[in-house]
Amino acid sequence: MMRMALLQVDVLSILQLRTLRGGHQSRVGSLDWKNHILTTRGMDGTRQEVCGLKWSTSGQQLASGGNDNLLYIWDRSMASMHSRSQWLHRLEDHTAAVKALAWCPFQRNLLASGGAGSDCCMKFWNTHSGACLNSVDAGSQVCALLWNKNERELLSSHGFMQNQLTLWMYPSMVKIAELTGHNQSSFHGSVQMDIQWQLLQEMRLKFWNAFGTPEVKKAAPKAEHPGPFPH
Repeated sequence: MMRMALLQVDVLSILQLRTLRGGHQSRVGSLDWKNHILTTRGMDGTRQEVCGLKWSTSGQQLASGGNDNLLYIWDRSMASMHSRSQWLHRLEDHTAAVKALAWCPFQRNLLASGGAGSDCCMKFWNTHSGACLNSVDAGSQVCALLWNKNERELLSSHGFMQNQLTLWMYPSMVKIAELTGHNQSSFHGSVQMDIQWQLLQEMRLKFWNAFGTPEVKKAAPKAEHPGPFPH
């Protein structure tokens, strides 16, 4: 039986650091880091592939989306509990695969998810209660989601027909800008030094300064009279 392997590569030296074997018997469809912990998911023991994984900023919750249109919220405190279902919430609102996942950096327990194919919706969840706070029709499949760490903005990447990147104001979800220039779907996004990059089926990387340069707050001017009381 073929065993799947994970390769860890140093991106600066482009050298392979290690190979992880024995954990999966099928394709590894999704993975995510949290500190020194690497979480992976394939099709082992499941009918449908898990195509999205994302740890919350606190590391307490893990979101997973699958080709079965389901979104699960897992809690670390439940991992050691002897229960039949170790997930916190099983969310069924999407009507297509759920690959795009992004935890809000400025509001705890707020998760954005995006549906592919015929779903074309971005949904916002309170992962404490499991409630869907809002659903926005994006007009095309949602391939990836990224929050702006400096402003209340959300960036989404899309597939057919325009393959665009769209910048939204949160929570009003007013469309701020659209960036085009891809021939095929933008499947993955990440943030490195405030630069957004997209990896595509066309095997081409494009770099976007989508969020702009964050404003530097000026230091307050020093008082002319540093004493405890004004003259």
